[in-house]
Amino acid sequence: MPRRRRRIIKLASYLLIACGAFLLFQGARDFIESRLGQRVAKHRFAHPVPRPPAPTLQKPVVPQLGDTVAKLMIPRLETQLYVVEGVDQADLRQGPGHMPGTAMPGNNGNCVIAAHRDTHFRVLKDIQKGDDIVLETHDGEFLYRVTGTRIISPTNTAVIQPVAGRRSLHLITCYPFYFVGHAPKRFLVEAELAASVDLTQTPRS
Repeated sequence: MPRRRRRIIKLASYLLIACGAFLLFQGARDFIESRLGQRVAKHRFAHPVPRPPAPTLQKPVVPQLGDTVAKLMIPRLETQLYVVEGVDQADLRQGPGHMPGTAMPGNNGNCVIAAHRDTHFRVLKDIQKGDDIVLETHDGEFLYRVTGTRIISPTNTAVIQPVAGRRSLHLITCYPFYFVGHAPKRFLVEAELAASVDLTQTPRS
């Protein structure tokens, strides 16, 4: 075999090894960051910033970016995740992100939560119509029931718009789940509020 060809093959081998090591490092980093982020989010949920006394509340408290706003549970899939406010990369490294400007859990309108397909929302590949999704906040516990799933374009913004008279939940992640690189589509889970225990409407002791 000519010396030049051997050098090319050797160089190609080193490049493949380097690429494999980089992908392994990136995957390990994402996994570790997602776990650590959930620990931080769980701590914030368990130790919320005290609210002002009720008489001084003139309007609903708006969560700050990075705040933990809910605990999301999918009982059939044995899943428990902590949802943070915001959908920027820094927020999504911590956990699923509630999209600012959409309804808060249990409220009228459309509650939209997004997360990465290769970490927190990988579980959505197994979700089914009829599954329960529970969102627990400091104001109550809200049970949503999955009505269906869809594959949509990333430019489809209609799914985040509220529908009058409905309390909806949409979970969004990239699709396909095992696509290498930037996935070209989005996986959408649609759910409707089925039951709730709203502590804001319950007298507190």
